[in-house]
Order: sequence, then structure tokens, then C-alpha cells
Amino acid sequence: MNSLPTADPYLPDHGDPSWSAEHYDVHLGYDLERNHLRGQATIRAHAVDDVSRVVLDLAHLRANKVLLDGKAPRHTSRGHRLVVTPAKTIAAGTTFELRITYDGKPKPLMDKHHEDAGWEELTDGVIVAGQPHGAPTWFPCNDRPDNKASYTLTVTAPHDYTVVANGTLSSRRRGSSATTWVYEQDEPMATYLATVQIGRYDVRELGTDPPLLAAIPADAGDGFEAAFGRNAEMLETFSGLFGPYPNPTYSVVVTDDDLEIPLESQSLSTFGRNFMTGDWDCVRLVAHELAHQWFGNAVTLRRWQDIWLHEGFACYSEWLWSEASGGDSADQWAEHHHERLAELDQDLVLADPGPALMFDDRVYKRGALTLHALRRTVGDDAFFDLLKTWVATHSGGNVVSADFVSMAVERTGADLSDLFVAWLHQAPLPELPAL
Repeated sequence: MNSLPTADPYLPDHGDPSWSAEHYDVHLGYDLERNHLRGQATIRAHAVDDVSRVVLDLAHLRANKVLLDGKAPRHTSRGHRLVVTPAKTIAAGTTFELRITYDGKPKPLMDKHHEDAGWEELTDGVIVAGQPHGAPTWFPCNDRPDNKASYTLTVTAPHDYTVVANGTLSSRRRGSSATTWVYEQDEPMATYLATVQIGRYDVRELGTDPPLLAAIPADAGDGFEAAFGRNAEMLETFSGLFGPYPNPTYSVVVTDDDLEIPLESQSLSTFGRNFMTGDWDCVRLVAHELAHQWFGNAVTLRRWQDIWLHEGFACYSEWLWSEASGGDSADQWAEHHHERLAELDQDLVLADPGPALMFDDRVYKRGALTLHALRRTVGDDAFFDLLKTWVATHSGGNVVSADFVSMAVERTGADLSDLFVAWLHQAPLPELPAL
């Protein structure tokens, strides 16, 4: 039996590098009582290489009908992969269209290195936590972070539920027994950042430039304001530091259930009820998830080993918000976390931590410390010029660590070889540069 492709060694058995999706048009109907999902996905794609089989990722759901350019090819399911075999090879550079009708009872996908991810039932509703391997639990896709596409997400749910998904709400149509919500995500997006959130939510406006919305439990109370009341100010601060906010809208979803961690997705973030406090440990995560809109969502890693380009930057943004909002300075946070990291095992290489450690807290904190070491070395003006240039240059695209290193050297004119080797490629924790 021929083995199926793996696009990234950190995420075995996901992704097919031989073709790329350009647009996903996903229509979903969901029965909350039975946890039953009906879907149809139309994927506009192109062949990167000569393609004799198109391999997609689809987990726990069955493909009932597959059309390739309007014709029915052979298709088969192998584990959480859907293998489509065209009548003849698709030549490199050729565009094609897949239409897949599917259904089943969605549930999160297991992975030996990571927590379960994907479509998950709440007490009364749904969350989708896609990172890093959950996208195939609700739509057939080419599940690799370096294949970014535009999306149309159409979701039909009972009248008394609110649906929030990526992008801009383009229409909401009330039928006899359910309401259909249509969201357009025009900015390129990786599969793991696609999401659908369904719940009995009230919708509030947090800001208008860009539109900031919150979908929250009706009885959210004062805790919501304590945690999210400065979200518009936070967005304005980050826009000043990193460049214009990269999406037309931003939404916050607060589920009625408690969640262990917030969920990152493009143009929106999801939090549990337990995060509605004004404690720094909650407020910093509000900043962290917002910062991902620049670092992770607009500028996305090409390979999972470079996860510090997302998490280190978002963690550092927590410190920048603290500094901007009258709390401890980034210098104080850096000294604090450097002291804590120095007491932990020195066995993590930031630029290649391995799949088991890619979400280790040391990746977050050491990534942030790497940025602070760079800031101390080149000065504030050069550092923040670099961050804006980084986002402006790579927004909508994919990057690796070497791209950041080369841009840092080019923009600042500094000799940064020793700094980046020590912080990114060696395990022992370096000392922070002196003030």
C-alpha cells in the first residue's frame, strides 16, 4: 500500500504538498441535539506538481459524494485521509475544483503529541479549536499551515443560537426552522485558524474602527468588562506598534463553559467564562490572542518548528500591553521570566523544539525573551521599525525563522549572528544583554 503524504514532520499524516487550495466554500447544517453535522465543501485548487491522486484530511466524517471538475472520480477513506483518484493525472499548474458532500458525528481528533483539537460539543453549543490538527474534524481540507486560502463559511443552526465564524458576516437568513449565517474570510488563512462557534450568545459592540464585537453569555455581568473593556484600546496600541490591524473585523467569543485555555483563530478569539476577570493572568491572554492577528494569522509559519514566531511574539505583546497600560515594563517582565526560565531544564532549542514541546511554555517565554534581547541590542526605534516591516512585508504569507533573522540584520545593520545563534539554535539560556 502506498504511503500517504505528510506535509510537515511535526504533524504526521496531515497535508499534501502536491496541491494547494485557493478557496474553500463550506456549507454546514448542524443538529445540536444529535451532534450531527452535514456538510458540503467546494474547494478551488491548483496542482503544484503533477497530481495522480488528491489527498485531503477528513476525520470522523464520511464523504458521501465526491466530484472533481463535475465528474465522479474514485475515492476512498484511509484513516483520517480522503484519497481522490482522478481519471488522469492533473498536470502541474492546472486548476481544478473538488466538491465533497459529507456528514457524521464530529468530535476532536487525537494526536500523540498534542491535546485533542477540532469540533467539540459544549454544554449548550459548539467550539472549534483548530490548532494544530483540528481542521479535518469539520471540513475536508489540505491541512498544512503553508497553504493559505480564502473562505466562505455558511452555517445553519437553530434560531436561538448565534453563529460566529472567521471574517465578515455577509448575510443572515431566517428560515422556517433555522437561521443561516454566511461569513466571508477574504484574507488568506491557514486551515488550523478556521473556526465556527455556536452558542446562545448576546452580541455587544466593543469598538467601531475596525468593528469589534463580542458574543457572550447573557449573564456575563461585570467580569466581562473587567477582562475585555479595554480591547479597543489594546487594538489601537498594537496597531501603532505593529502596523494596521490586518482584518476588517475582530470578534471575541466567551463561552458559557469554562475553557482550559483561550482559542486562537483568524479575526476572532474564544475564551471560557472563567477568563472574565480583571486579573493580569486573564488580561494578558486577551492581549496575547489579539496579538496573534498579526503574528500567527497575518504572518504565518511555513513549518511548525518555527512556532516561536507566533507564540514568542504574542507573549511579548503581553509585556508591551503591560508597559503601555501602566503596568510593569517589558524590562521587568523579561527579568522576571528570565529568572524563572533559568531554573528550568535547559533542553529546548527554540527554532526546533520538536513536536512534543512545540507548545511548551518555555517556547512562549524564551521566544519573548529573544525579542527583548534583540530590542535591548538594537534599540527601540530599530526594533519597532523591524516589527512593522516584518508584518507589512509578510502579511498574508508564510515565513521561517531565517526570514526574521535576515530581515533583522538588513533593517538594523547590526551584527546579530551571535545573538540569534544563542537564543534560537542552542539549548542553554543566554544572558539578557545589559541595559
